[in-house]
Amino acid sequence: MTIDLLPTSTVPTAPFQHGVVLPPVATVSELCDQLERWISTTKADALLLWDSRLGPPDQQLATSLVAGRGDVWHAGLALGMGGSPGLLDFVAPNWMFNCDAPADIESTSWRVTAAACLMRTAVLRQVGLPSRDFDTVAGALLEWAHRAITRGAMMRHVPSLLPAKMSGSELPTLGDEVRLVAYRYGRFWARWAIMRAGLTGYADAAALVRAWRRVPRRRPYVEPEPYVDTRVLGVPDLERSKVTVLIPTVNRYSYLTVVLENLRAQTVRPHEIIVIDQTAKEKRDSSIGQTFKDLPLRLMYQDEPGQCVSRNAGLAVSTGEFVLFIDDDDEVPPTLIEDHLRNLAKYSSDVSSGVAQEVGTDPLPLERQFVRSSDVFPTNNSLIRKEVLLRSGLFDLAFNRAPRADGELGMRVYQSGAFMVLDQRNSVLHHHAPEGGLRTHKARVITYRASREQLTKRHLPHISEIYLVSRHFTKRQQREVLWLRTFGTLSSHGSVTRRIAKAIVGGAQLPDTIKQTLDRRRKADEWLTRFPQIGHLDAP
Repeated sequence: MTIDLLPTSTVPTAPFQHGVVLPPVATVSELCDQLERWISTTKADALLLWDSRLGPPDQQLATSLVAGRGDVWHAGLALGMGGSPGLLDFVAPNWMFNCDAPADIESTSWRVTAAACLMRTAVLRQVGLPSRDFDTVAGALLEWAHRAITRGAMMRHVPSLLPAKMSGSELPTLGDEVRLVAYRYGRFWARWAIMRAGLTGYADAAALVRAWRRVPRRRPYVEPEPYVDTRVLGVPDLERSKVTVLIPTVNRYSYLTVVLENLRAQTVRPHEIIVIDQTAKEKRDSSIGQTFKDLPLRLMYQDEPGQCVSRNAGLAVSTGEFVLFIDDDDEVPPTLIEDHLRNLAKYSSDVSSGVAQEVGTDPLPLERQFVRSSDVFPTNNSLIRKEVLLRSGLFDLAFNRAPRADGELGMRVYQSGAFMVLDQRNSVLHHHAPEGGLRTHKARVITYRASREQLTKRHLPHISEIYLVSRHFTKRQQREVLWLRTFGTLSSHGSVTRRIAKAIVGGAQLPDTIKQTLDRRRKADEWLTRFPQIGHLDAP
């Protein structure tokens, strides 16, 4: 294992035994020049950016990190990079990775720092180098890290990298923040962020305009191909892996029988299948157990429907080492369980999630079918180590009859430090059954897709969605989520004529949109006085 060292301060470095010590860098230009020379000739496995004011790096730790899971490791959160750049709050306010886990635990994070950052050489070769048109090394590295994590590089904050405390890292300038948003989200969203930043007092309007004028019309790099890690950290014991499949259902027997048939055909047999049936007593189909008696099927009945109560009840009696969450209106491929188990072993991860292809839509294009750090936790296609739920807790009863229960649990799983991967090649077919599920509670009436396809339909935030944001995000992020959702009611898919028509109709509806959104915000605030109500698993 060879690791080269690139000092990011002029303080003399201690002896470094694992590779070459490069000349120190202090500016973006020096960093880019040094990386270009190094990447063209090096045979090292990784590069460590290190501020020698921290003292000597732990070389044994660095070696173990490179030999293990992940591709980039840093101590950015512990050195004050949390929440940076703030301008991101105006374009991605409720992105999971824009809500940092505690700085004292290992977690997924792209908030890198030049003071302590270890990266695989392969990431630099595949994703590209930082851009040299930033004012600060901090800004250049943050933009590079955002590029890397969204293209598949696994990035972890590791506070134990630090042998000593330091006052903090250099932060990006306002110009760097504007460039980052423009390069990663596009010029339209950069203009939106500048407008909102000026209106809310985040930054001086004149300074924002000056920063915008310095942004080139085209970003200085081509979006890289997805990062591919060919390493395999482990191979699962498919015969002994105990997977509990958890399926809540309400009045969807025709769909449920399909998914149970799919589970019959799995290349890895489930350890148990727990179906929590919330169908009204007079409509229950008691023949399901007999029809699928060859499966390790356990039927539980719940008189009062509710997705969180039902899933928590199933988890409480589950005996598997892993839990596969799927929906009763999914169709799943025969290798679903096997593929998830292989991902857990290959990446040494705690969670393996996939995607859901909606009926009537095209599959994801090939360029989007890759593995990356997961910023979602879809309960219609996710496998999780059960032990992770001991740390995060179970489903919050606030979402019992409301959407985003999976998103809120996913936030807690992520913030507990879990290593989560999303394999966009691992897909199920989701039918969106016309009855049952959240439609039983009238909680899912107008979807995002319907709002973009029909002129008069609006996809307004549910009370539970506002509650989720209020639980986990800052006040500024909460405010910007509502502004983006309000702005979204004016947009549509399709021709220019259709988009104009939607903007006109949405504009006419705008007073009512704002009124309803504010009313839901007040109700979400009231929820915060009663929730969260989160159950916990007993340790084995």
